[in-house]
Amino acid sequence: MCSSNKNQTDTLLERYLRLIDISRELSSTLDLDILLFQIVKAAADLTDSHDASILLYDETKHELYFQSSTNLDAMVMRGLIVPVEGSITGEILTSRKPIVVMNVEDDPRHYPEIGETIQYKTESLLGVPLMTKEKVVGVLEVLNKNEGEFTKEDEEILYALGSQAAVAIENTRLFQQSDLIAEMVHEFRTPLSSISTASHLMMQPEISQKQRAGMAEIIKRETNRLSEMATSFLDLARLESGRSPFNMQEVELENLLRESVEIMESRIQAQGLKLKWDLEDDTPSFKCDPNKIKQVILNLLSNAIKYNRPRGTIIVGSFSDKEKISFFIKDTGRGMLSEYLDSLFQKFYRIPGSEEIAKGAGLGLSISKKIVEGHGGNIEVTSEPGKGTTFTVALPFNR
Repeated sequence: MCSSNKNQTDTLLERYLRLIDISRELSSTLDLDILLFQIVKAAADLTDSHDASILLYDETKHELYFQSSTNLDAMVMRGLIVPVEGSITGEILTSRKPIVVMNVEDDPRHYPEIGETIQYKTESLLGVPLMTKEKVVGVLEVLNKNEGEFTKEDEEILYALGSQAAVAIENTRLFQQSDLIAEMVHEFRTPLSSISTASHLMMQPEISQKQRAGMAEIIKRETNRLSEMATSFLDLARLESGRSPFNMQEVELENLLRESVEIMESRIQAQGLKLKWDLEDDTPSFKCDPNKIKQVILNLLSNAIKYNRPRGTIIVGSFSDKEKISFFIKDTGRGMLSEYLDSLFQKFYRIPGSEEIAKGAGLGLSISKKIVEGHGGNIEVTSEPGKGTTFTVALPFNR
């Protein structure tokens, strides 16, 4: 065997040994966002490509959308949709076969809108379907080979990675769903028990009309609670499974804050609370999914209302620097001990004793954290017993 062939064989063997190590890492990861980033990073490394990305397939909508990438502006890309029909990525999905394109801009299947949106030029592309048995969950692409052209070995190694990645993605989704279903069943038991007891008592002939009306009110309250919990479970399930792509738009933070406060205004007034504004002058616009960020604001406002003191105050403010834009929601309520703060964003976590003040599934903050981190931001909380709590959300500009 000549030395050049031997070197190529050694290099290919090294790549497959690296793939074995990567497969072990993928099988031990149960956070979908972390898993997807591990996959795209490995794809770029194994094929000596400048970038890599994963597009997941939404079977209901028949759409492909970006979910993770390496050096590309991941937060701007996340949720961008590529049509299945007439695109290179769509053909990879429907044909279930790898595709190599060395001059992407000359290919009639090229979908230029994505490159224009993120200001990125794709010259060469290698893509493989992400398949488990007969199901296609998405497409894994590597972009812009660093040296030379994509080879048959690149195609084979990426296809092998894609096969491992597809299994890992589905296993992570199944784990999250089964975990969530178990927790959901547990949380549903209490309101269902209340409804069952109240309906049983309503059928007893000896109870008064006033008592019957009280039982009807319990059934109504617990039914509403179940409905809210079901909505929260669905939101969280979509976020955790990656089936909730972000629709990024240029927005004004002040508008989102004022629209959210307007929605909650009747509840603020009903509790006799005061509202104060502390907004930065001339806050720059930024890119986000406005509906999801508004969901975060509404969750935080709801908490500020529920856990405030009588005739207390809610302060809504904003500030920014060169890299990020932030807003905060502060209440003058009972506050909480520092030992509880680290657990606040866990699913179903309720501070001991808080059940007496407000009912809920304990999912609002967990959902908010997922949304904020999905935008590349972070959410923090500070609190002092007897003085109140402040939630601060920082989001990158994503220009």
